[in-house]
Amino acid sequence: MNNIKYSLVAFALLLFVSCGHSSDTNNATDTNSNKTEVSISFSGAFALYPLAQKWAEAYNKTHPDVRFDIQAGGAGKGLTDALSGAVDVGMFSREITDAEKSKGVWYIALCKDAVIPTINPANPYINTIRERGITKDQFKAIFVDQSVKTWDALLNIKGGQNAKVDVFTRSDASGAADSWAAFFGKKQENLKGLGMNGDPGVSDAVKRDKNAIGYNNTLFLYDIKTGKPVPGIEAVPIDVNANGKIDADEQNYSDLNTFLKAVNDGKFPSPPARDLYFITKGKPAKKELLDFFNWVLTDGQQLVQSAGYVPLPQEVIKEQIDKLK
Repeated sequence: MNNIKYSLVAFALLLFVSCGHSSDTNNATDTNSNKTEVSISFSGAFALYPLAQKWAEAYNKTHPDVRFDIQAGGAGKGLTDALSGAVDVGMFSREITDAEKSKGVWYIALCKDAVIPTINPANPYINTIRERGITKDQFKAIFVDQSVKTWDALLNIKGGQNAKVDVFTRSDASGAADSWAAFFGKKQENLKGLGMNGDPGVSDAVKRDKNAIGYNNTLFLYDIKTGKPVPGIEAVPIDVNANGKIDADEQNYSDLNTFLKAVNDGKFPSPPARDLYFITKGKPAKKELLDFFNWVLTDGQQLVQSAGYVPLPQEVIKEQIDKLK
């Protein structure tokens, strides 16, 4: 009888311990399940995509409950998606018009980069182009007027190869295209050439064609890890003062840091240098989104230069932070 009593007591204790352990486990699960994951979605400019990715990765180290969905597709897509509510944030790479503001576009400026004219280094007159550069009027003759059809005519070379100028532009609504067109006081629709989709489309076309000319965002010309030019494509030096040669203060394309310094110092024209933006439909109400924007404009600014962009002046950054309040 005693043995039965002891067995019943032992069983009861075992059952108590087991139930207590199960309760602890369920509480831990409940605690974890109570953590609300927040999703923030972005689409838009290829120019801003690499930096947005870096910001998201860094932010997740201290905010693991925020899930980012970031898609490149051109500034026009970012604008459309943001206004329609398809995404929380549009990535934008040109100046915002009054008409867009009247539709409810709210924005913060983040940093600066540039659109650079691009050429294939196998161009038959590459050395002449490197030495002389191309003036604004000559670029306009290529991309807008199409009054120049060959490299020989552009460079005034007699008895040359009669090499055709193959012009590539953007087929998608693009901040890069608008910024490049703004260099001539024009809009994207004024640019001529064979339309390619996105920055990758234009850069690939230029790499494949020795007679090509196009334009690309900075990080499609330079390797962010090495700072050196990407093989198969290079910048066309702009003869800013139109004196027929690339002077010392126009030699700004050897590496990424040299080029970014030229943008920062105003030695590279603006446009096609421009500010980059996050845009939303109206000022966002989501606290997690405002917190992220505030981080981008404070701690996140430490990543701007190393990611291949030019920081904005501190007074401009302060103005953006004030817009969040």
